[in-house]
Amino acid sequence: MNSGDTAWMLTATALVLFMTIPGLSLFYAGMVRSKNVLSVLMQCFAITALMTIIWTLYGYSLAFTDGGSINGFIGSLDKAFLAGVTVDSLQGTIPETVFMTFQMTFAIITPALIVGAFAERMKFSAMLIFMAIWVSVVYLPICHWVWGGGWLHQYGILDFAGGTVVHINAGVAGLVAAIMLGKRKGYPQTPMPPHNLTYTIIGAAMLWVGWFGFNAGSQLAADNVAGMAMAVTQIATAAAALAWMFTEWALHGKPSVLGIASGAVAGLVAITPAAGAVGPMGALAIGAAAGVGCFYTATRLKRIFGYDDSLDVFGVHAVGGIIGAILTGVFAATALGGAGFGDGNSNIAEQVAAQFIGVIATIIFTTFMTIIILKVIDMIIGLRVDEEQEAEGLDIAEHEERGYIL
Repeated sequence: MNSGDTAWMLTATALVLFMTIPGLSLFYAGMVRSKNVLSVLMQCFAITALMTIIWTLYGYSLAFTDGGSINGFIGSLDKAFLAGVTVDSLQGTIPETVFMTFQMTFAIITPALIVGAFAERMKFSAMLIFMAIWVSVVYLPICHWVWGGGWLHQYGILDFAGGTVVHINAGVAGLVAAIMLGKRKGYPQTPMPPHNLTYTIIGAAMLWVGWFGFNAGSQLAADNVAGMAMAVTQIATAAAALAWMFTEWALHGKPSVLGIASGAVAGLVAITPAAGAVGPMGALAIGAAAGVGCFYTATRLKRIFGYDDSLDVFGVHAVGGIIGAILTGVFAATALGGAGFGDGNSNIAEQVAAQFIGVIATIIFTTFMTIIILKVIDMIIGLRVDEEQEAEGLDIAEHEERGYIL
């Protein structure tokens, strides 16, 4: 065991949990209407607790142990109930308890991201059931594919901290959920502006800070790679925030607080798969591409196709994740300042092909499984609150509480 690595990973684990509560919670809470602010906070908080128990019982084992029934698809139950995870067991140079908890925080934030896509209209009970099943049959297999030694790992995909495992996965599931639940009552004719952008910018700032644990922590050591991951995370985030801001300014006449916050998150998402593989100039390019690309998806594509992704989960996380995943294959090249390619890939074309396969596999599997899960839940208990409850707001309808006393 290395005490320096352990100290850093204890810190990184706390930072990643900080991203969900309070970071993502406030980021989302500020963007909904005031009658739904508590519902979003409650969903993020409840997901944090629920995923912790699932990860403890069987999630960690299925994601990170070998011996699945289908080679490379899913792990075994050898470490179910954290069997063998003791005070003395190690994962590399850190205690396995720290590694297990660090990975738990990823399993927490991934389903929490989906909340933004169906905000203001899904039953709390249906949400809990959906998240429990989704993390079990969608997140755990994909996590194993990439980080647990599964088939995408063997194929040489580069996904340092979760471009496919976390962001494309959650973003695609969010889009499916938004479409299957249908639009919010009155959307898009009725204006539904964020009720408290102060919350949103505070939440975005917390995400920015917490993301250093997300990306630099994924090295699992306090070393030079973690240092570069921290540097490129900062650079890409700044580039994306400015790219979104200046694009919006040019097209709409004024830069918005929501825009620069969304751009920063898009940059954080896009650099996530690349953080351990690219250099500063690669990060600059990835961030700029994500800022512009996510802006157009969140503001234009949604209007063209008419889906109601309440808080732009698909536009920021799925699209940002796709941009980052593909460009990782380009800027990982040593000639472009990167650290080199994945196993078995010797040039940009081969690495981009591996990245593309990872993106497509994640999209197809997540889409298919999410549709099935939501269909079954809808048939059994229904997914959506009724019109009267939606008009009243989920804070009162689902929790009998108000975020604000008028």
